[in-house]
Amino acid sequence: MPTFRVEECLAEIKECLEQGWTGIGYKTVAFEEAWKTYTGLANAHFVASASAGLHLAVSVLKQAGAWKDDDEIITTPLTFVSTNHAILQEQLRPVFADVDEYLCLDPAAVEALITPRTRAVMFVGLGGNSGRLPDIAALCRGRGLRLILDAAHMAGTRVDGVHAGAQADAAVFSFHAVKNLPTADSGMVCFRDPALDTQARKLSWLGIDKDTYSRTLRSPSGYHWRYEVEHIGFKYHGNSVMAAMGLVALRYLDQDNAQRRELAAAYDEALADCAAVRPVPVAPGCEPSRHLYQILARHRDALMAHLNARSIYPGVHYRDNTDYSMYRAAAGTCLRATRASHELISLPLHLRMRQSDVARVARAIATFDG
Repeated sequence: MPTFRVEECLAEIKECLEQGWTGIGYKTVAFEEAWKTYTGLANAHFVASASAGLHLAVSVLKQAGAWKDDDEIITTPLTFVSTNHAILQEQLRPVFADVDEYLCLDPAAVEALITPRTRAVMFVGLGGNSGRLPDIAALCRGRGLRLILDAAHMAGTRVDGVHAGAQADAAVFSFHAVKNLPTADSGMVCFRDPALDTQARKLSWLGIDKDTYSRTLRSPSGYHWRYEVEHIGFKYHGNSVMAAMGLVALRYLDQDNAQRRELAAAYDEALADCAAVRPVPVAPGCEPSRHLYQILARHRDALMAHLNARSIYPGVHYRDNTDYSMYRAAAGTCLRATRASHELISLPLHLRMRQSDVARVARAIATFDG
């Protein structure tokens, strides 16, 4: 359930309308600069969605590394499908590795799957948790692999005091309506290498070498209509209306995440002695965004029905991707992820909740006798 600062958002959007600039540029530039300042990341490109950002990340890294079709990216099956679709969209092969107790990639499982065709690792910070990301980053450096961080849940997550994304060659954040930094839909792709950031900007605007904003308001000598088309690209760029909303949400991100962590701590305390469920732990050194509060329950579906009957509506994040027909060839290869997929519940966690709401959910779980 997203929470918007409505009047502040309207004021930012009103500036776009008054300026006559609602597309790429203007507020998108301002948001990119604000995001770089907030995260400490060197580059940031605002895009239409995190799914678009993931595809851009894979596409740009593939081109830069001269990867061939059917080269491999090691990834997790416990994620939203856009993570692994981005690999297939570039004719690469997702190789599924199992997860650890944090429900993130297990470094030992990843290392065991590296072959001469492995080109990258796709790490997902599920729920805003960093898992063993530092170990994965070290493994990638040691084996000459690219690291792509699907940080869709990690806006505001810090690992050993540093914002998530600093560890990766490319990090992709989501600003979808239900995320911690909500717009209607948008995202940010952050490359470590500025040359890759430049390439991503061309690809996200149909391969055109400069966007319209750069050719007008930012040009010292007026509008320049000529441009070059250097690549087959996509229409993945973000727009100023979404960026306007993002600028407002960013002002409150740390405050909002702190509130989410307080609610999560209340869940931890309330469920500490509940034998029916096991909360998913947060990794040491991680200050999580707490996009999700996840528990494991042996009788998940029955518990979900029990909670629904009491007007409590949790979610499930996510179904093991190898359950889907297009990834089914890898079914049974990641036993821990498969087991978690059958037990996972994401309990209600949003900014309109209070400690009393957490207590009500915990009491309802305590009455479950399945």
